[in-house]
Amino acid sequence: MNQTSPTGSSRRMMTAMFLPLFAALLSISIVNVALPAIEESLSATSADLQWVLSGYALAFGMALVPAGRAGDLWGRRGLFMFGVALFGVASLGAALAMNPLVLNIARVFMGFAAGVLTPQIIGMIQRLFAGPARGRAYGMMGTIIGVAVAAGPALGGLIIDTTGSDLGWRMTFLINVPVTTVALIAIVRWLPKNLDDAEPAGQADLERLPEVTASAAPARGLARLDPLGVVLLSIAVLLLMLPFIAFRSPLGGLLAVAGLGVLVLWALWERRLGRRDAAAPMVNLELFTLPSYTLNSLVLGLYFAGMPATWAVVAVYVQQGRGEGALIAGLVTLPSAVMVMLLSSRVGRAVECKGPRMLVSGTIAGVVAMLSLAGAAALMVTDYGSLWLIGAALAVVGLSQALIIPSAQTLSMREVPEVMAGAAGGVAQTAQRVFTAIGIAVVTGIYFSISAEAGHQAAIVTSSLVIAGLMLTSVAAALFAARRARQAVQSQVSSGE
Repeated sequence: MNQTSPTGSSRRMMTAMFLPLFAALLSISIVNVALPAIEESLSATSADLQWVLSGYALAFGMALVPAGRAGDLWGRRGLFMFGVALFGVASLGAALAMNPLVLNIARVFMGFAAGVLTPQIIGMIQRLFAGPARGRAYGMMGTIIGVAVAAGPALGGLIIDTTGSDLGWRMTFLINVPVTTVALIAIVRWLPKNLDDAEPAGQADLERLPEVTASAAPARGLARLDPLGVVLLSIAVLLLMLPFIAFRSPLGGLLAVAGLGVLVLWALWERRLGRRDAAAPMVNLELFTLPSYTLNSLVLGLYFAGMPATWAVVAVYVQQGRGEGALIAGLVTLPSAVMVMLLSSRVGRAVECKGPRMLVSGTIAGVVAMLSLAGAAALMVTDYGSLWLIGAALAVVGLSQALIIPSAQTLSMREVPEVMAGAAGGVAQTAQRVFTAIGIAVVTGIYFSISAEAGHQAAIVTSSLVIAGLMLTSVAAALFAARRARQAVQSQVSSGE
């Protein structure tokens, strides 16, 4: 393929990749405002509604790493198309569901499809883009993530308020069908038919692969997918996530401990397999010897432990605490989406020279955002309080997202070999899903506990302060990652001299 400009085929390739990503992430946030309508329309129980959320999240988390590895082995384009098509069909099934069981089965398939297509995007970015072009691609990916998550509640509220309760919640799923149809057409037309023959846009040659993967030559055959590794990691992710997204009993702690035990078994198996053949394990654990990957993935994971819970507690506070409708609850989040749209691409272009500094600035902005949200919520009982102030605090959340996600994503994948990109992306995103599940469970648990005793006002203030505390851990991780990056640059300069 010929080298392309940012305004030509590069943008078309990004459109093909990011349309289904937008739909997959939108389906996480848009459904939150649709739950009351689903409950009324299908006579769903609270357990049914819990599984509307958790079925998607579990299937998503469990599919990421195996799907990423499969893409590394057998080609990403075909697997990406399969995931997109399945997501569209499953979304149609969810929209047409006549009872909660059918809806939840469809949601599981939607989550699985999202887990299949998402790691292929990271692998394709690693293959198709390099240098500054790669930073721009990850910047655009950050834009899509931020806008989909922040705009979902507003879009869902608008659809439901406009079309009515029963048709409204169905439309929140049905909109994925035309999006995925257009995405499939774009993939066929704009993504290279043989990605292995594609030349990276913006740089003629890919970076030299680290020596630790010199023997990692992808091979075909189901055995190369490491079936035992797939099973062990899937069980570990299930046991780790289930207690936090769909289980509320003392048994949940035992499940989490069991999940950690299975995770250790998986790591031991992968290490044993990797010693025999570096290409054999689903995830070559040498990946974690790359400080840029490990530290920047940790920053993202810690960030996701706190920030996604913000949208959950704000939605509850605005609707139940302030008595506003779903549309208003969604509109409050729009300033965050606007900030992400304005800044993510610019951040992506600057990652090459300012990445570590932007990462630190973004995590600090996350802490400031949560303290601002706590202050804005505290003012709501005074004459100075306004939902505009809460929206302004969420705009700072958007600033933090715009700085963190493109920077951490680009920096984490900088040294990862292209032949491991899908699995590496899957591992990082699985960690994000686990951290997100834990963070939302902890923060919403605190919110509902306090709201039952002291009211929604105290609950939103306390929850915001808890999230600020969680964000401080991402600040510490970002500072450490920036220090290691600085040391690496100094070491390269010394070696050059």
